[in-house]
Amino acid sequence: MDETWDGRIAAFWADAGSRDPKTLLAAMTELVREQPEGDPAALYELASVHDFLGHESQAIPLYQAALDGSLDGERKPQAVIQLASSLRNVGRAPEAVSLLEDFPEDPTTGSASRAFLALALFDAGRSREALQVALAALAPTLPLYSGTVAAYADELEEPGTQGRQ
Repeated sequence: MDETWDGRIAAFWADAGSRDPKTLLAAMTELVREQPEGDPAALYELASVHDFLGHESQAIPLYQAALDGSLDGERKPQAVIQLASSLRNVGRAPEAVSLLEDFPEDPTTGSASRAFLALALFDAGRSREALQVALAALAPTLPLYSGTVAAYADELEEPGTQGRQ
């Protein structure tokens, strides 16, 4: 068992689904207290547990503080995506779109940012763009019809096109 802070964080998340919310939050709070105040990784983990518990409004400022505090490594792309998802969930879809529009794919998260961008675009009333983003992200993963789906996604990108029947 990895007794480092990161190892104990990994163990926390591996067991998170089987714990009650009060215990879960208390356990993460204890882990966070082990780090220096304002530590970006600790802020991110605390934000994540609030998010996991459905307390997006409490998670948002923690994600923002973690990112403002120069969060790096694998946690950074996750924090951006999770912040955008939380913003969307509290009715702030345009802010989520702004965060994700130019966010690059990352080895840690793959195309997840595109999926969350599609959701945010949809919630922002931009359903055509949402479909285009979703299809463009899906196309490269298809063993058949990849080129066709990519072409349809391209057609959706151009305003005023009707697409093929």
